[in-house]
Amino acid sequence: MDTPADVASTPPQPLTHRRVLKIAVPIVVSNATVPLLGIVDVGVVGQMGDAAPIGAVGIGAIILSSVFWIFGFLRMGTVGLVGQAEGAGDMAEVSAILTRALIVAGVGGLLLIAAYPLIVFAAFSWESTTADVEALARRYLFIRIWTAPFAISVYALTGWLVAQERTGAVFAVQLIMNSINIGLNFLFVLGFGWGVEGVALSTAIAEIIGAGIGLWFCRNAFARPAWRDWPRVFERARLVRMMLLNADILIRSALLVAMFTSFTFLGAQFGEVTLAANEVLIQFLYLTAYAMDGFAFAAETLIARAFGRRDPARLRRSAVMTSMWGAGICVAMGLGFWLGGPWLIDLLAKDAEVQQTARVFLPYMVFAPAIGCAAWMLDGIFIGAARGRDMRNMMILSAGLYVVAAVVLIPWLGNHGVWAALLVSFAARGASLGTRYPALERAAA
Repeated sequence: MDTPADVASTPPQPLTHRRVLKIAVPIVVSNATVPLLGIVDVGVVGQMGDAAPIGAVGIGAIILSSVFWIFGFLRMGTVGLVGQAEGAGDMAEVSAILTRALIVAGVGGLLLIAAYPLIVFAAFSWESTTADVEALARRYLFIRIWTAPFAISVYALTGWLVAQERTGAVFAVQLIMNSINIGLNFLFVLGFGWGVEGVALSTAIAEIIGAGIGLWFCRNAFARPAWRDWPRVFERARLVRMMLLNADILIRSALLVAMFTSFTFLGAQFGEVTLAANEVLIQFLYLTAYAMDGFAFAAETLIARAFGRRDPARLRRSAVMTSMWGAGICVAMGLGFWLGGPWLIDLLAKDAEVQQTARVFLPYMVFAPAIGCAAWMLDGIFIGAARGRDMRNMMILSAGLYVVAAVVLIPWLGNHGVWAALLVSFAARGASLGTRYPALERAAA
């Protein structure tokens, strides 16, 4: 067996644009399947001829997505740690990290099951719904909560596969999960007439199968005895590093979600039409994020390996090459929104007043991809380097500037101030992370 020194001294794979695309494209295609599942979920219960099941599925899915998202740090943290271990040639640690991540996922999932009554109480204390919708949503949640360990494990398995540059396997997991989910939706809801419970059961079964398929794709990790080398798996220093990294990423992500949530509420004060227009336009931003994810993932894995090899020149080349593609995507998206934005607005909203209002604020979305490009790509770069503290601190700074911009600009500019504050946060995050990049290269050396 090769030692870490032997592997680290082995010439690495060449960095080429083809390699970047091989990592990125499956993620971009995989992301394209995500909205389809939501459409099918709503569509099948919509055939029941009642509004309550549609609302119940929507609310239940949002609640669980938010709760499961708490453990999204497992994907990002696992990529950086595994990639660095592989870059350093420490293949035993590559296997041990997967075991640690799966243990966190399993324990976290069991804690969520135990906390189910509290989750339901908190959700419906805050969410105002009709009695019928709440009753159906509770049934949906009760079925899906039992698969929490499996759903969270998919985060860990995905991160491990991305670090291995096996994004084709990630796409396969996502495609199989969504296909099973959609097929069972039709069978359980339209075939058996199980309604909301059928939608929940379809998703639960798909999550269990998805975790199983993910484990199969990660089977080479279990071919090494280190995956069950318990002294290594539970080594204090490695556990502390993992927990601190994940805590930093969790804080960063929580602040990001808080900004987007507040964006919705800040826009709501200007009336239903403005709120609807903002929601239409924010979908443009989500489209950009889906497209950018693939190249951010490529940055994560290539940077992690360069960092693990202690090769700052390779790290810089990885950052530049992936960022070139990211910048190209952002320019293309901005141009597309400029040329096709009015058509897309009309496709998403049929109300003439909403269409007109959305057109007024469309220029913000034309420039948003270019302004946010540095933040998106540097996120991937810093995730790969496992520099969670920098990500956390710069997000705190940009969130603070977002609050200041909102307080100053909204009373003066109205909804234009809401959009301007959001773009200020993008620019601040990109600029602040950019100032920390030289330290990242020095750390790699």
